[in-house]
Order: sequence, then structure tokens, then C-alpha cells
Amino acid sequence: MSDIEEVQGRIMAAMERASRGLEKLAAAKEDVPDLSQELEEERLANAQLEERVKALKSQIETLTADTQAQLEQTKAELAQAQAKLAEADGHAGQAAATHERISALDVELQRVRQHNSQLSDACAALRAANAEGVGDADLINAAMQAELAALRAARSVERAETAAILATLTPLVEAAQENA
Repeated sequence: MSDIEEVQGRIMAAMERASRGLEKLAAAKEDVPDLSQELEEERLANAQLEERVKALKSQIETLTADTQAQLEQTKAELAQAQAKLAEADGHAGQAAATHERISALDVELQRVRQHNSQLSDACAALRAANAEGVGDADLINAAMQAELAALRAARSVERAETAAILATLTPLVEAAQENA
């Protein structure tokens, strides 16, 4: 009988273990719908996040394209500004050269005025000497030298004027040839 009691004890222990297992299984079954619900919620949240990521990627691509277009436009505007600056620098150089030529022309004009003044003085002295009937070779010589100096100064002014005119026309002709 002791064997029966022993087998009966084993069966009871096995039944108790099975009962505990069933309780655990029942508890697990109760958790399965909760876990399924949580899994579904996580899948939904994941899908929403994927949609947000796609939308953000699309916005980034659009912003990148817009920024690239603005960059290209800015580069083009910068190139135009640099070209205008180079042109302005060229005009500034031409203006400086023209100013130098005008200054040289002014110096030459001052020389012409000085020589013409000397020529007028020499001619007045020569007229006075002739009026007195005294012909002075030194006065005649001084008048001739003053006249020669005045002619040379006038020639120098003409050269300076010609150089100024050429300096002004040269860039215009070059620009016209480039545009043709």
C-alpha cells in the first residue's frame, strides 16, 4: 500500500504542478491580448514615425534644392558684381590716366602763357625801340627767341591734347571692337 500512497502522492504533486501550470497559462493568456494590443500600438506608432521621417526627408530634399538654387543664383550675382567691379576698376584707371594727361596739359598751357607773355614783352620793347628809331639787335634776338619758345610750347600743348584725345578714344574703340 505504501506504493499506492507513493504513486498517489506523485500523482497529486503532478496534478498540483499541472494546476499551477494551467494558472500560469491562464495568466499568460490574459496577458496575450494586452501584449497583442501593445504590439499593435507599437506598430502603429512605428508606421507614424516612418511617415514623419519620409515627410522630413522630403522637406530636407526640397530645402536642399532651394538652397542649392539660391547658392547658384548668388554665385551668378557675385560673378556679375565682380565683372562690374573689374570694369569700374578699369574706368578708374582710365580716369586716373586722363587726370594725369589733363595735369600735363595744364602744365604745358602754363608754359605757353609764360612764353606768350615774354613774347608780348619783347614785342612791346621792340616796338618802343623802333618808335625811337633805335634798332636793337638784342631786342630783335630776344623777340625771336620768345616767339620760338612760344611756338614750341604751343606744339607741346598740341601733342598733349592729341595724347589726351587718343587716351580717351582708345578704350572706346577697344570696347566697340569687343562688342562687334
